[in-house]
Amino acid sequence: MSEFWLISAPGDKENVQALERMNTVTSKSNLSYNTKFAIPDFKVGTLDSLVGLSDELGKLDTFAESLIRRMAQSVVEVMEDSKGKAQEHLLANGVDLTSFVTHFEWDMAKYPAKQPLVSVVDTIAKQLAQIEMDLKSRTAAYNTLKTNLENLEKKSMGNLFTRTLSDIVSKEDFVLDSEYLITLLVIVPKPNYSQWQKTYESLSDMVVPRSTKLITEDKEGGLFTVTLFRKVIEDFKTKAKENKFTVREFYYDEKEIKREREEMARLLSDKKQQYGPLLRWLKVNFSEAFIAWIHVKALRVFVESVLRYGLPVNFQAVLLQPLKKSSTKRLREVLNSVFRHLDEVAATSILDASVEIPGLQLNNQDYFPYVYFHIDLSLLD
Repeated sequence: MSEFWLISAPGDKENVQALERMNTVTSKSNLSYNTKFAIPDFKVGTLDSLVGLSDELGKLDTFAESLIRRMAQSVVEVMEDSKGKAQEHLLANGVDLTSFVTHFEWDMAKYPAKQPLVSVVDTIAKQLAQIEMDLKSRTAAYNTLKTNLENLEKKSMGNLFTRTLSDIVSKEDFVLDSEYLITLLVIVPKPNYSQWQKTYESLSDMVVPRSTKLITEDKEGGLFTVTLFRKVIEDFKTKAKENKFTVREFYYDEKEIKREREEMARLLSDKKQQYGPLLRWLKVNFSEAFIAWIHVKALRVFVESVLRYGLPVNFQAVLLQPLKKSSTKRLREVLNSVFRHLDEVAATSILDASVEIPGLQLNNQDYFPYVYFHIDLSLLD
C-alpha cells in the first residue's frame, strides 16, 4: 500500500514499552511495517508560538500535498503518449517515494534545526510558494502552445464537410487569376459518383466540360473540382444542392495556406523545444516539493507532540505502513488499545462509540490518544 501513518508517543519507559508491544502485535499479525522516524530537536520557543505554528503547519501541509499532486498530474499531461512512464520522473532525491519516506532523514543543510522553528517553517513555505508560481507560469505557457497546436490539428480532422482543405488541394487543382472562370470544390456522396459524372456539366449553363477531377475521398464521399463561369456560381450551387451535391466554401489562397503550414511547423518545433526543459523542471521540482512536504509532516509531529505531551521534549515518532487495506481497522484498534492510557477518557470514547462525553467532540476519524498524521501516496500512482 502507498499509505503511511506517522504517529508519536511520549519517550518515557512506559510508552517505550507500549511502542514495543505495538511493534510485536503489528508484526505478528502482519498488520504493518514499522520504522522509527527520526526528528531533530528544534528550538521550541513558547507554547503560544507552537499553537500558532500548529495552525500554520496544517495549512502548509494541505498546500504542499495539493502542489505535488498538481505537479504529478502535469508530468502525466506533458508526457501524453508516454504517460505510462510518468512514475520514472516522480522521485525524491533520486529514489522512489516509498523508499524516501521509509528512510527519511532531516536535511540539516537545507533546513537547519538550530534555527527557530518559525524560520524553518517560513523557509519551507517560501520554497513551496516559489515552486507553485513557477509551475503556473511554465505550464500555462506550454498549455497555450499545446492548445494552439491541437486547434490547428483539429482542422485536419473530421470529414470533408468540416476539415480544412488547405493540406489536400494544390495550386494545380484550380483555375486562378481568371476574370471569368472559377473552380469550385464539391462534396459528392459515394453512391452518387456516377450521377455526378453524368450531370455536373448540365447543372447550370457555362460549366466547363470535362473539368471535374476527384481530389480525395473519405468514408462518406469524395471531393471533386468543377470549373465554371463566375456569373453562374449561385445557380450552380442551388442545382447542386437539389441533387445532394454540396459546394464547399473554399477559395485557394496560396499565402494563407503557406501561413497555416508555417504556423503548424513553428508550433511543433516550439512544443518539441519546450518539452524537454519542462519535463526536467517538473522532475527536479517535484522532488523538491515532495521532500519539503515530508519535512512539513515531521514538523507537525514535533509541534503536536510538544503540545500534547508537554516539556521537556521527549517523544518517539514511528512510521507505520499498513500492509493491507482490509487490515487498517484492526491496526487502528491495536494502536488505540496500546496507547489508551495516554488519554483514558478519549480512548474510552473511541473504543465505545456509544459513549457521549459533554464538551468533548470526538469520532473515530479525527481524534486519537497519540499524535497521528496520514501520508497518502496512492493518488501519485
